[in-house]
Amino acid sequence: MAGEHPTLSVFASDHGPGDAERASIMSQAGSLLARRGARIACLGEGEDLAVPLVTAARSAGGDVVVIADQSFAPPAALHDLHLERYDGPEARLARMAAICDVMVGLPGSLASATSLYRSWTKSQDKPVVLLNRNRAFESFRGFAVDIFSNSIKRHDRKVQFADNVDDLWNKISWLLNELGKPH
Repeated sequence: MAGEHPTLSVFASDHGPGDAERASIMSQAGSLLARRGARIACLGEGEDLAVPLVTAARSAGGDVVVIADQSFAPPAALHDLHLERYDGPEARLARMAAICDVMVGLPGSLASATSLYRSWTKSQDKPVVLLNRNRAFESFRGFAVDIFSNSIKRHDRKVQFADNVDDLWNKISWLLNELGKPH
C-alpha cells in the first residue's frame, strides 16, 4: 500500500462484447475512487488498457499504477503513466494481488473477469467488490452463495456486490474498516 491511502486493483475492460455502458462506468468509478484517495492499480497488456478508468482517475487527482507486459505502450496522452513491467501474465496477476488492499471488478469482458479471478486466487484472502451493474456478475453472485458460503469462512467479508457506482465506495470502505486499513 502506498502511504496511508488504500490501493485498489481494478479489473476492467472496454474491449470485446459486453455492456455498452462500460466506458461510462469506468469513468465514474475512476473519478469516485480517486476523489476518495484510493490508489488504483490496473493491467496494461499489449494495446489493452482501461483508458476511461485511468483518465478519469488522473483527472480527479488520483494516483494510478499500470501493471504492464513488456510490449505495452500507453496512448500518447498517457505517456507519463507510472508503469511496472512484468514478464508473463502470472507475474502481472500476482503483482495485482500483492499490491492491493481490495480488488474491484467492473463490468467488462470475460478476459477482465478471468484476470480478476486468477489474481484473486493468488491473493491469499484479499477481499473483492464486484460492481454488478446490469447483472454483470450475477452468475458469480450465485456461485458465491452456493460455493463460497460452504467453503470459505466468513465469505461475506471477502466478496461484496455493489449495484451502482455510488455504492461501490460504500462496500470498499466497509471492507477496509474490516481490515483495519485507513481510508
